Amino acid sequence: MKKTFRILTLLEGTSYILLLFIASPIKYYTGNDAMVKALGMPHGLLFMAYIIMAIVMKSDYKWNISTTLLVLLASIIPFGTFWVDKKYLR
Repeated sequence: MKKTFRILTLLEGTSYILLLFIASPIKYYTGNDAMVKALGMPHGLLFMAYIIMAIVMKSDYKWNISTTLLVLLASIIPFGTFWVDKKYLR
C-alpha cells in the first residue's frame, strides 16, 4: 500500500505541474484548451485519490495531525507532493 501511495504522489504532482506550467499557458496564449481538457480530468481524479490515500495512510506512517495537514496541503502547492515523497515517504 505504501508503494502505491508513493506512485500516486508522483503521478499527482506530475499531472499538476503539467496542468499549471504546460496546459494552462497554452490555453491562455493560443486559446486552445484541448490540453487543459485532456489533463484536467486525470489530474482531478489523481488529486482526489491522493487526498483519500493520505488520510488512509495516516495511521500506517504514524503521522500526527499537523503532519497529516501538511501532507494534504502539499497537494495544492506546485512541487509539494515531490517534497512529501522525499521527506515523509522514503
